Amino acid sequence: MKSPYTFKHIAPSNSDALQPAIFLLHGLGSNEEDLLQLVGEFKGQCHIFSLRGPITHSPGFAFYTFEEEGKPTREVFDKMITFTQSFILEAIEEFQLDINKIFLVGFNQGAAVVETLTLTLGNLITGTVALSGYLPEFVMNEYKKAPLDRAKIFISHGEYDYDFPIQWAEKSKEYFEEIGVQVTYKTYPEGHGVTAENLKDMVAFIAQNLSNTVN
Repeated sequence: MKSPYTFKHIAPSNSDALQPAIFLLHGLGSNEEDLLQLVGEFKGQCHIFSLRGPITHSPGFAFYTFEEEGKPTREVFDKMITFTQSFILEAIEEFQLDINKIFLVGFNQGAAVVETLTLTLGNLITGTVALSGYLPEFVMNEYKKAPLDRAKIFISHGEYDYDFPIQWAEKSKEYFEEIGVQVTYKTYPEGHGVTAENLKDMVAFIAQNLSNTVN
């Protein structure tokens, strides 16, 4: 891989070409080890790529800087999206991934990134999971959208999330519905985190779309 990203790759048990893939993007101050536990059920049957944010943010890393919560620094964010999109496209080619089964999973900052990538990559993404995140205002208003008629997204949020208010998730949900994306929206009596029920629903969303045959 020529990408400047540091990442962890777990290959599937089957070495045949055209295997599914899940790309993981962690939250603020975390690292590439953090979200692996969420997709343990899919180890062996998918390539798993877990990216480390390119910016140091104690005690870990970040994908972008921000003026305040919910308002990423535009220049940094734009550049990071370009690099992340290039990483996914390069991985598809280098690892001969099944382009009908490409999944994105992000939490917190990572959720903002995967929601944005859903717009820029469109139907190339089979399913997106956005956990406790949001879609930046400038992305909604100014980013160019790829074809999205087959796009599916799972958006979940804690009802008592005081880091990223639930209204941000509701706004993302409404936006994606308005532009024709198939949205699964779930809320849980939790703060800023992933409950066991949330994890179960997320796994079911990926499993269902992983088993679907795309013609």
